[in-house]
Amino acid sequence: MADNTAAAAPVAEDGGKQPRSVRVVLLALMIAMLLAMLDNMIVGTAMPTIVGELGGLEHLSWVVTAYTLATAASTPIWGKLGDMYGRKGAFMTSIVIFLIGSALSGMSQDMGQLIGFRAVQGLGAGGLMVGVMAIIGDLIPPRERGKYQGMMAGVMAFAMILGPLVGGSITDHWGWRWSFYINLPLGVVALLAVSAVLHLPRKRVQAKIDYLGAGLLALGISSIVLVTTWGGTEYSWGSARIMELIGIGVAALVGFVFWQTRAAAPIMPLHIFRSRNFTLMSVIGFITGFVMFGAVLFLPLYQQSVQGASATNSGLLLLPMLGAMLAVSMVAGRVTTNSGRYKVFPLVGSVLMIVGLFLLAQMDTGTTRLTSGLYMAVLGAGMGCLMQITMLVAQNSVEMKDMGVASSSTTLFRTLGSSFGVAIMGALFNHRVQDVMAERAGALGSKVTEQSAQLDAASLAKLPTAAREAYQYAVSSGTHSAFLLGSVVAVVALVAAVFVKEVPLKGAGAPKPDDAQDAAPAASIAEAV
Repeated sequence: MADNTAAAAPVAEDGGKQPRSVRVVLLALMIAMLLAMLDNMIVGTAMPTIVGELGGLEHLSWVVTAYTLATAASTPIWGKLGDMYGRKGAFMTSIVIFLIGSALSGMSQDMGQLIGFRAVQGLGAGGLMVGVMAIIGDLIPPRERGKYQGMMAGVMAFAMILGPLVGGSITDHWGWRWSFYINLPLGVVALLAVSAVLHLPRKRVQAKIDYLGAGLLALGISSIVLVTTWGGTEYSWGSARIMELIGIGVAALVGFVFWQTRAAAPIMPLHIFRSRNFTLMSVIGFITGFVMFGAVLFLPLYQQSVQGASATNSGLLLLPMLGAMLAVSMVAGRVTTNSGRYKVFPLVGSVLMIVGLFLLAQMDTGTTRLTSGLYMAVLGAGMGCLMQITMLVAQNSVEMKDMGVASSSTTLFRTLGSSFGVAIMGALFNHRVQDVMAERAGALGSKVTEQSAQLDAASLAKLPTAAREAYQYAVSSGTHSAFLLGSVVAVVALVAAVFVKEVPLKGAGAPKPDDAQDAAPAASIAEAV
């Protein structure tokens, strides 16, 4: 590999104040991360207005699906490109593609154009999260990195709480096209800051891109996402289309693994999974994604349908969970930075996640908002222990040359976990709601939920009192089943956490000889130059 190095800001490893240039870069990275997380939540609020103007209601789901598919399929490719050709160039390219997709989406004249441009936007979004994590991995030594996980958790909480509110406000006052255009000024600020201040070693690897591996992985991931998106909604789980997608996905992923053992420059080198900690963090990340996005889907539904909360403030309904997640994440980051120890957080986080989900499964039609808020806070505290620690430990478990691949793989597993969580918990919820409605409201109950087990506020208000009460009971039964399943699945995260090996982080002292295979020589930028 030939490296033409550029000047780089030194990184304080003693807990001292970061140079101003590094703080500016971190601010730009947080803006880019916000773009990736905020987009779907803003656009989701604007969708009814978009359909009203562009038509194409039958293709509505593809507006989200196209974005999700492109994001998931491109995530590991962006990570590898950063490792091969340099983090800065790959990250700036992903921002530019995301902004082009945003601008084109805002100019769409029909639903077909919007779906295509959302796919372009998703391609860029796949590189945003990976770029943020990998660049932080380059700039900040692992032990110091813990301080910044609270910042990243704050961005996530901010996006989830304000996304629906901002989306509704923009749509009402400026029009739905501005739900896409709003990305442009934020993206330009991030682009200019990264271009001017971020200085990383320039890389150029002689090996060619593993196009076959990238294609097989993209095909496998796309099939998985389509199965979890369409299964039980567009098509029944046992339908020929779903079976075909499962077959294609399995064949593609098996072919991908086989090819990675032979490719000269594999898109996802399998040797990173030889690290026990990296593999365990991938499992924990998958489970965390499974649980978190399932909770984000069903908690507002329960509070709106059963507790009578307003849909307008759906983001605020999650405040107990997200606030606890933010607070605990900041504490975990500070403790990790000060002590260099981290194993306690996956253990405690997994236990809290199991307990929180079990408590949420106990909610019924008489549960108060205060009680449900306390239950959500327990779950949020558990996720606060896990969300960023998984990335930190995963990055600490690989060599610097694989930082991008490690970041993208961890992000990918969390994304796939969220897809499976929404699909499996959703299928269980829908089945339970329809069964309870048939039991309690007879033919009327079956008719009410034959199209969808999730009714909006307007549809719920039109129901006769008996049917409405039956639906509220059905929703509480559905959330009970979904969260109970989540608590069982979360046990896997606890088992994985037990086997995590606490390898000293950079700055916490030299690793022991028997830790060598799990510890990464995570050099600072000054050392890399």
